[in-house]
Amino acid sequence: MSSTDVLMKPLVSVLQMLRNRVISTEELLHRTYTRINETKSLNAFVSVVEKNDNLEFCIKDDRSSILKGIPFAVKDNFSTRNISTTCASNMLRNYVPTYSATVVKKLTDAGGTLMGKTNLDEFAMGVGTVDSIIGPTRNPWQYDFQHPNPDDWYIAGGSSGGSAVAVATGASYFALGSDTGGSIRLPASFCGVVGLKPTYGSLSRHGLISLVNSMDVPGILARCVDDVVFIYNILSGNDPRDSTTVQGKVEKVVMEENPSVKDLVVGIPKQYYGPDVSPEIIDCWKWAADTFSNNGAKVVEVSLPHTQYSIVCYHVLCCGEVASNMARYDGLQYGHRSDGGFTEEMYAKSRNEGFNESVRGRITAGNYFLLRRNYRKYYEKAQKVRRLIQTDIKKVFDKGSGKNSGVDVLLAPVTVSTAPQYKTFAQKTNSYRTVEHDIYTQSANMAGVPAISVPVRLSQAKLPISLQLLASNFNEGTLLRAAKFLENASSFQHPKFDF
Repeated sequence: MSSTDVLMKPLVSVLQMLRNRVISTEELLHRTYTRINETKSLNAFVSVVEKNDNLEFCIKDDRSSILKGIPFAVKDNFSTRNISTTCASNMLRNYVPTYSATVVKKLTDAGGTLMGKTNLDEFAMGVGTVDSIIGPTRNPWQYDFQHPNPDDWYIAGGSSGGSAVAVATGASYFALGSDTGGSIRLPASFCGVVGLKPTYGSLSRHGLISLVNSMDVPGILARCVDDVVFIYNILSGNDPRDSTTVQGKVEKVVMEENPSVKDLVVGIPKQYYGPDVSPEIIDCWKWAADTFSNNGAKVVEVSLPHTQYSIVCYHVLCCGEVASNMARYDGLQYGHRSDGGFTEEMYAKSRNEGFNESVRGRITAGNYFLLRRNYRKYYEKAQKVRRLIQTDIKKVFDKGSGKNSGVDVLLAPVTVSTAPQYKTFAQKTNSYRTVEHDIYTQSANMAGVPAISVPVRLSQAKLPISLQLLASNFNEGTLLRAAKFLENASSFQHPKFDF
C-alpha cells in the first residue's frame, strides 16, 4: 500500500482501516511526517509538533477514541497549549499559550493527533497567505516539486492557505481554519478542497485570536464533504467559555451517500453576475444550476439588492474591529516589546516592529473610522448597511417572503477567478486583493449564515474551480446535503502530486 493511497483517502475510510488494523496509527503518523517533509517547499506549516511526542501519545492510545490518532493541522491563530501560536507575526513570535482553543481541545480529546500549526497572512489579514513572517505558502497545483521556480507558482489563497495546502497534499486529513470574510472558502477554492464556514455561534471561538469578533468563525477544511460532516459533528455545540455560542444542543448532521435534492429550492443571486467574474466560473455556475434543476430541485433567480455596498461595508467594519482588537498589543502586557525609549516611544516602536504594513494599514484606517468626528459618517452607517445586507439574505430564505420565498440554499461563485500566479497577485497590495477576492464571500460573515466551498471541475489551466453554497442560520444539514450532491455530480478528482 503506497503512502499516497492512505494519505489521500477519505477520513472515514482510514478510520475503518484503523479499526480493522489494516494500518496502525504509528505507521499513519510516520507517513504523514514524511509527506510534511516532501512538501516543505510549499511552506504550509509555521511549526510542526515533535515526532517523538506524537508517537508516544499513539503508543498510549487504546484505539477506543473517535479519531483514533488521525493526523490534523490547525491554523496558527488558534491557541494550542505548550505550542507556539504566532499568528504569523513578529508581534507574537514568542507566544506560547497555557491553554488550547475549545475546538482544538475537542479534537485532541476525540483522539486526533495535532501535526502542527499552519501558515496564514499575518493576524489573518489577507487573501493570499503571502504576508507571513515565514514567507508565503505556495499552491501545490501546477507546482514543480522537482525544480521549483521561486517566482513561478500560484497563490494558495488566504488567510487559511496553509491549512488548505496541508489538506490538499495529504499532509493532514483535515485542518482548522478561521473565516472572517472568506478566509476558509477562498483557499479551499484555490486549492481544490472543501471548506466550511459554519453558522456564527455553532462552533466556539474561545481560543481563536480575535480579528473581527462579530464575524470570526472557526471552520473546517477537508478533501470531501463526508469528512467535513464528521468533524463538524465533533466540534459543534455550546461552549460555556464563549457566550456567543448557541445555547442548547446543536443537531448532528446525518449524510446519505447519494442525497436527493428534489425538495430543495436553489437561489441564484442575480447581482453576482459581475463583469470581473471569469467566463469559466460563469460556465461552471450555470452547469451546476442546470444540474440541480435536472435532478428535481427548483432553481430560481433571487435578488440581494445591497450586494454592491457589501464589500465597502465589510472593509469599514473590519478595520474598526481590527483597530480595537490590536490595541492590546502595546509591548507591555502582550506581544513584542521594543528596546529603550520612553513609554509612548516604546509603544510606537513595538507596534511598528511587531506588525507588518498590511496590519498597520488596517489599524490606521480603523482608528480613522472610529474617530469621534467620523464615527457616525462611517462606522455607524456601515452597521446600518450591514443590517440591510442581513435582511436581504434573511428574506431569500424566509418561507413567507413572497415571490421568491422558500429558497433553501444559494448557489454562487466563491470568487472572480481561479488561483492567480504570485507574480501577478503581488503587483497589488494584499489589502487591494482582499476587496477583489472577498466580494462574494464576506456577506455570509456579515449575516452570520453558513457557507461552503466545493471543488467542481478544472479550468483550462488545470486549476480548481469551486462554487459556493449558502443556507440559513443553523441549517448546516441542508447546506451539507446540497454540497454532497454537488460533489457527487461534479467531475473533480484530487490529483497525484509529483512529490
